[in-house]
Amino acid sequence: MTPKVAVVKGKRGQEPVFKALDLVDFKSAIAGFHTALIKVNFICEKTWDTGATTDPIVAEAIWKKLNEQGVKAYVVESDATITSADKAFLRSGMKEMCDRNGIEFINLRHVKDKIKLQVPDGAALRNIKLPRIVTESAVISAAKLKTHAATTVTLGMKNMFGLLPDKFKGKYHAMGISNVVVDINAVIKPALTVVDGFIGMEGNGPVDGDPVKMDLIVAGKDVVAVDATCSRVMGFDPHKIKHINRAHERGLGEIDDVEVVGEPLENVMRRFKPALS
Repeated sequence: MTPKVAVVKGKRGQEPVFKALDLVDFKSAIAGFHTALIKVNFICEKTWDTGATTDPIVAEAIWKKLNEQGVKAYVVESDATITSADKAFLRSGMKEMCDRNGIEFINLRHVKDKIKLQVPDGAALRNIKLPRIVTESAVISAAKLKTHAATTVTLGMKNMFGLLPDKFKGKYHAMGISNVVVDINAVIKPALTVVDGFIGMEGNGPVDGDPVKMDLIVAGKDVVAVDATCSRVMGFDPHKIKHINRAHERGLGEIDDVEVVGEPLENVMRRFKPALS
């Protein structure tokens, strides 16, 4: 079945997120789940308007849709080598949103109950250890529309890398980060991917690039299709992006056989300056 990817243009707010989720029938993606994890991007402590971190208004809109369906949703992230997720939660503005709605934030690094999972046909990893709650919940990858020095783009698939509870993630880069990203998505596929493109980032991403006002939300149930679509929006060929192409080759999702709903791609495309690798 050809996956749908919603491309919605609109001013920063909850309505474009609501529309995108409805266009891809988000209810079917979370059917049977009692809990969901909204995996945000806290690569640093910068605010959403820099293009570096997930906009709280996007996370709030996702939470509202899940809450309407009776699904208990948490906002989650883990520490990065240079970043405390707890500090980023505060400084990004996400804490204010969560406090206002009574949403719990989970720093996955500090979750004690973990489970080891085998990686089928792993290119870099044989197994990964994840918090049990990750394996028992619908994961929503609430990613950013950004360039990345090591992977060309960082979107829904790369955002899933942050589920790993280790703080010092440099060892995974040494294994070949593109292969690691594919291995993780082979074990834990996001039920939904919502890419926050209200403000994207071009140039020296994923932290020090330049903000790009796109007023865009891209969403879908097939993370490879979403990432391929976002890549095209940014002016990149997804077939030439290692982790996206390899994920497709491993049967994790589609690159070309995709039905785009909402805005036609040609109406929203903008060539992003690539990061220097």
